Amino acid sequence: MSTGTSTFVIRWINFLTMILAIAVICFGVWMSTHHDACRRTLTLPVLGLGAIILIVSLIGFLGALKNVSWLLWIYLIMLCFILVGILVFTVLAFIITNNGSGHAVTGLRYKEYHLQDYSSWFLRRLNNTRNWRRLKSCLVKLEDCNNLPKRYKTLKAYKSAELSPIEAGCCRPPSECGYPAVNASYYDLSYHPVSSNKDCKIYKNSQSIKCYNCDSCKAGVAQYMKIEWLLSTSSDAVQGEMLLVIVLRRSAADDP
Repeated sequence: MSTGTSTFVIRWINFLTMILAIAVICFGVWMSTHHDACRRTLTLPVLGLGAIILIVSLIGFLGALKNVSWLLWIYLIMLCFILVGILVFTVLAFIITNNGSGHAVTGLRYKEYHLQDYSSWFLRRLNNTRNWRRLKSCLVKLEDCNNLPKRYKTLKAYKSAELSPIEAGCCRPPSECGYPAVNASYYDLSYHPVSSNKDCKIYKNSQSIKCYNCDSCKAGVAQYMKIEWLLSTSSDAVQGEMLLVIVLRRSAADDP
Protein backbone atom coordinates (compact mmCIF):
# COMPACT_ATOMS: atom_id res chain seq x y z
CA MET A 1 0.00 0.00 0.00
CA SER A 2 1.49 3.37 -1.06
CA THR A 3 1.99 6.30 1.32
CA GLY A 4 -0.73 8.31 -0.41
CA THR A 5 -3.21 5.49 -0.23
CA SER A 6 -2.39 4.84 3.45
CA THR A 7 -2.90 8.51 4.28
CA PHE A 8 -6.19 8.57 2.41
CA VAL A 9 -7.44 5.47 4.23
CA ILE A 10 -6.37 6.78 7.67
CA ARG A 11 -7.96 10.16 6.96
CA TRP A 12 -11.35 8.84 5.94
CA ILE A 13 -11.55 6.03 8.47
CA ASN A 14 -10.93 8.52 11.25
CA PHE A 15 -13.33 11.04 9.73
CA LEU A 16 -16.09 8.44 9.80
CA THR A 17 -15.04 7.42 13.31
CA MET A 18 -15.30 11.04 14.47
CA ILE A 19 -18.85 11.20 13.17
CA LEU A 20 -19.58 7.99 15.04
CA ALA A 21 -18.01 9.41 18.22
CA ILE A 22 -20.10 12.58 17.98
CA ALA A 23 -23.20 10.40 17.57
CA VAL A 24 -22.20 8.38 20.65
CA ILE A 25 -21.69 11.56 22.70
CA CYS A 26 -25.06 12.93 21.56
CA PHE A 27 -26.66 9.64 22.53
CA GLY A 28 -25.00 9.87 25.96
CA VAL A 29 -26.30 13.41 26.42
CA TRP A 30 -29.78 12.25 25.42
CA MET A 31 -29.59 9.44 28.00
CA SER A 32 -28.52 11.89 30.71
CA THR A 33 -31.74 13.86 30.18
CA HIS A 34 -33.93 10.78 29.91
CA HIS A 35 -36.09 9.83 32.87
CA ASP A 36 -35.47 6.10 32.41
CA ALA A 37 -33.06 5.03 35.17
CA CYS A 38 -31.99 2.03 33.08
CA ARG A 39 -30.54 4.23 30.36
CA ARG A 40 -29.32 6.94 32.72
CA THR A 41 -26.95 4.53 34.49
CA LEU A 42 -25.05 4.14 31.20
CA THR A 43 -24.54 7.87 30.68
CA LEU A 44 -20.97 8.24 31.95
CA PRO A 45 -19.56 5.12 30.23
CA VAL A 46 -21.16 6.15 26.94
CA LEU A 47 -19.89 9.74 27.19
CA GLY A 48 -16.42 8.51 28.16
CA LEU A 49 -16.29 6.07 25.26
CA GLY A 50 -17.43 8.73 22.82
CA ALA A 51 -14.84 11.23 24.10
CA ILE A 52 -11.97 8.74 23.79
CA ILE A 53 -13.00 7.74 20.27
CA LEU A 54 -13.34 11.40 19.27
CA ILE A 55 -9.90 12.40 20.62
CA VAL A 56 -8.06 9.48 19.05
CA SER A 57 -9.87 9.89 15.72
CA LEU A 58 -9.23 13.64 15.67
CA ILE A 59 -5.49 13.12 16.20
CA GLY A 60 -5.34 10.49 13.46
CA PHE A 61 -7.40 12.60 11.06
CA LEU A 62 -5.30 15.76 11.54
CA GLY A 63 -2.07 13.78 11.30
CA ALA A 64 -3.11 12.24 8.00
CA LEU A 65 -4.68 15.44 6.65
CA LYS A 66 -1.71 17.69 7.41
CA ASN A 67 0.85 14.91 6.97
CA VAL A 68 2.26 15.59 10.47
CA SER A 69 4.44 12.66 11.51
CA TRP A 70 4.46 13.36 15.27
CA LEU A 71 0.66 13.42 15.36
CA LEU A 72 0.61 10.08 13.55
CA TRP A 73 3.08 8.67 16.09
CA ILE A 74 0.88 9.84 18.97
CA TYR A 75 -2.08 8.31 17.17
CA LEU A 76 -0.08 5.10 16.71
CA ILE A 77 0.84 4.88 20.40
CA MET A 78 -2.72 5.57 21.53
CA LEU A 79 -4.02 3.05 19.03
CA CYS A 80 -1.58 0.44 20.37
CA PHE A 81 -2.81 1.01 23.94
CA ILE A 82 -6.41 0.80 22.80
CA LEU A 83 -5.72 -2.38 20.82
CA VAL A 84 -3.96 -4.01 23.77
CA GLY A 85 -6.92 -3.07 25.97
CA ILE A 86 -9.35 -4.54 23.42
CA LEU A 87 -7.33 -7.74 23.16
CA VAL A 88 -7.12 -8.14 26.95
CA PHE A 89 -10.84 -7.49 27.27
CA THR A 90 -11.50 -9.93 24.40
CA VAL A 91 -9.51 -12.70 26.08
CA LEU A 92 -11.29 -12.11 29.40
CA ALA A 93 -14.65 -11.98 27.62
CA PHE A 94 -14.01 -15.32 25.90
CA ILE A 95 -12.93 -16.88 29.20
CA ILE A 96 -16.02 -15.57 31.01
CA THR A 97 -18.41 -16.49 28.19
CA ASN A 98 -16.85 -19.85 27.35
CA ASN A 99 -19.63 -21.82 29.05
CA GLY A 100 -23.35 -21.83 28.34
CA SER A 101 -24.71 -22.57 24.89
CA GLY A 102 -28.35 -23.37 25.55
CA HIS A 103 -30.40 -26.55 25.48
CA ALA A 104 -32.59 -27.61 22.56
CA VAL A 105 -36.20 -28.46 23.38
CA THR A 106 -38.25 -30.78 21.19
CA GLY A 107 -40.85 -28.89 19.21
CA LEU A 108 -39.28 -25.45 19.78
CA ARG A 109 -37.14 -23.45 17.35
CA TYR A 110 -35.30 -21.66 20.14
CA LYS A 111 -33.16 -22.89 23.02
CA GLU A 112 -33.64 -22.66 26.76
CA TYR A 113 -30.82 -21.64 29.08
CA HIS A 114 -29.78 -22.88 32.51
CA LEU A 115 -28.07 -20.50 34.92
CA GLN A 116 -25.70 -23.14 36.30
CA ASP A 117 -24.14 -23.53 32.83
CA TYR A 118 -22.54 -20.09 33.00
CA SER A 119 -19.32 -18.92 34.64
CA SER A 120 -19.05 -17.96 38.30
CA TRP A 121 -18.58 -14.33 37.19
CA PHE A 122 -22.09 -14.28 35.75
CA LEU A 123 -23.49 -16.16 38.74
CA ARG A 124 -22.10 -13.68 41.27
CA ARG A 125 -23.50 -10.66 39.49
CA LEU A 126 -26.86 -12.05 38.46
CA ASN A 127 -27.52 -13.62 41.87
CA ASN A 128 -26.70 -10.34 43.61
CA THR A 129 -30.05 -9.08 44.87
CA ARG A 130 -29.31 -5.41 44.23
CA ASN A 131 -27.95 -6.01 40.72
CA TRP A 132 -30.86 -8.20 39.72
CA ARG A 133 -33.46 -5.82 41.12
CA ARG A 134 -32.09 -3.10 38.86
CA LEU A 135 -31.84 -5.40 35.84
CA LYS A 136 -35.34 -6.74 36.42
CA SER A 137 -36.85 -3.25 36.52
CA CYS A 138 -35.18 -2.54 33.18
CA LEU A 139 -36.48 -5.77 31.66
CA VAL A 140 -40.02 -4.91 32.72
CA LYS A 141 -39.74 -1.44 31.20
CA LEU A 142 -38.42 -2.82 27.90
CA GLU A 143 -41.78 -4.63 27.52
CA ASP A 144 -40.37 -7.49 25.42
CA CYS A 145 -42.84 -9.86 27.08
CA ASN A 146 -45.77 -7.48 26.57
CA ASN A 147 -45.01 -7.28 22.85
CA LEU A 148 -45.13 -11.04 22.25
CA PRO A 149 -48.95 -11.19 21.81
CA LYS A 150 -48.72 -8.36 19.29
CA ARG A 151 -46.08 -10.19 17.27
CA TYR A 152 -47.63 -13.66 17.47
CA LYS A 153 -51.40 -13.52 17.07
CA THR A 154 -51.98 -17.27 17.18
CA LEU A 155 -50.69 -20.06 19.40
CA LYS A 156 -49.27 -21.83 16.34
CA ALA A 157 -47.23 -18.76 15.37
CA TYR A 158 -45.99 -18.42 18.94
CA LYS A 159 -44.88 -22.06 19.18
CA SER A 160 -42.94 -21.78 15.92
CA ALA A 161 -41.31 -18.44 16.80
CA GLU A 162 -37.57 -17.95 17.28
CA LEU A 163 -37.55 -16.19 20.64
CA SER A 164 -34.52 -14.32 21.91
CA PRO A 165 -32.72 -15.65 25.02
CA ILE A 166 -34.42 -13.00 27.20
CA GLU A 167 -37.86 -13.72 25.73
CA ALA A 168 -37.36 -17.46 26.15
CA GLY A 169 -36.16 -17.17 29.74
CA CYS A 170 -38.13 -14.24 31.16
CA CYS A 171 -41.48 -14.28 29.36
CA ARG A 172 -42.48 -17.90 29.80
CA PRO A 173 -42.04 -20.79 32.25
CA PRO A 174 -39.44 -23.47 31.43
CA SER A 175 -40.80 -26.22 29.17
CA GLU A 176 -40.08 -28.86 31.82
CA CYS A 177 -42.86 -27.35 33.97
CA GLY A 178 -45.43 -28.72 31.54
CA TYR A 179 -47.78 -25.73 31.64
CA PRO A 180 -49.91 -25.60 28.45
CA ALA A 181 -49.63 -22.33 26.53
CA VAL A 182 -52.98 -20.67 25.85
CA ASN A 183 -51.43 -17.84 23.84
CA ALA A 184 -48.19 -15.83 23.69
CA SER A 185 -48.78 -14.22 27.09
CA TYR A 186 -50.83 -16.71 29.05
CA TYR A 187 -50.19 -20.23 30.40
CA ASP A 188 -52.64 -22.53 32.13
CA LEU A 189 -51.20 -22.68 35.64
CA SER A 190 -53.94 -24.95 36.95
CA TYR A 191 -51.83 -27.93 35.92
CA HIS A 192 -49.54 -29.32 38.61
CA PRO A 193 -45.90 -28.81 37.57
CA VAL A 194 -44.28 -32.04 36.42
CA SER A 195 -40.85 -30.70 37.40
CA SER A 196 -39.25 -29.78 40.72
CA ASN A 197 -37.69 -26.71 39.10
CA LYS A 198 -38.44 -23.76 41.42
CA ASP A 199 -39.04 -21.53 38.39
CA CYS A 200 -42.33 -23.41 37.83
CA LYS A 201 -43.77 -21.96 41.03
CA ILE A 202 -42.27 -18.51 40.50
CA TYR A 203 -43.81 -17.91 37.07
CA LYS A 204 -47.04 -15.86 36.97
CA ASN A 205 -49.08 -14.66 33.99
CA SER A 206 -49.01 -11.08 35.30
CA GLN A 207 -47.13 -8.79 32.89
CA SER A 208 -45.13 -7.29 35.78
CA ILE A 209 -44.13 -10.67 37.22
CA LYS A 210 -43.84 -13.26 34.42
CA CYS A 211 -40.60 -15.17 35.08
CA TYR A 212 -38.46 -12.12 35.91
CA ASN A 213 -37.40 -13.71 39.23
CA CYS A 214 -36.58 -17.05 37.62
CA ASP A 215 -33.13 -18.53 37.17
CA SER A 216 -34.12 -19.09 33.53
CA CYS A 217 -34.51 -15.32 33.13
CA LYS A 218 -31.07 -14.71 34.62
CA ALA A 219 -29.67 -17.34 32.25
CA GLY A 220 -31.36 -15.59 29.31
CA VAL A 221 -29.73 -12.30 30.34
CA ALA A 222 -26.36 -14.07 30.68
CA GLN A 223 -26.72 -15.50 27.16
CA TYR A 224 -27.70 -12.10 25.78
CA MET A 225 -24.66 -10.49 27.42
CA LYS A 226 -22.45 -13.31 26.12
CA ILE A 227 -23.60 -12.79 22.52
CA GLU A 228 -23.24 -9.01 22.71
CA TRP A 229 -19.77 -9.21 24.26
CA LEU A 230 -18.47 -11.69 21.69
CA LEU A 231 -19.82 -9.64 18.78
CA SER A 232 -18.49 -6.31 20.08
CA THR A 233 -15.06 -7.56 21.16
CA SER A 234 -14.49 -9.47 17.91
CA SER A 235 -15.42 -6.50 15.71
CA ASP A 236 -13.40 -4.04 17.81
CA ALA A 237 -10.32 -6.26 17.68
CA VAL A 238 -10.52 -6.64 13.89
CA GLN A 239 -10.99 -2.89 13.33
CA GLY A 240 -8.12 -2.06 15.69
CA GLU A 241 -5.76 -4.48 14.00
CA MET A 242 -6.61 -3.11 10.54
CA LEU A 243 -5.98 0.48 11.62
CA LEU A 244 -2.73 -0.48 13.34
CA VAL A 245 -1.40 -2.21 10.22
CA ILE A 246 -2.28 0.81 8.06
CA VAL A 247 -0.59 3.28 10.43
CA LEU A 248 2.51 1.10 10.78
CA ARG A 249 2.89 0.92 7.02
CA ARG A 250 2.35 4.67 6.74
CA SER A 251 4.99 5.37 9.40
CA ALA A 252 7.47 2.96 7.85
CA ALA A 253 7.03 4.66 4.47
CA ASP A 254 7.80 8.06 6.04
CA ASP A 255 11.08 6.88 7.65
CA PRO A 256 14.20 7.53 5.54
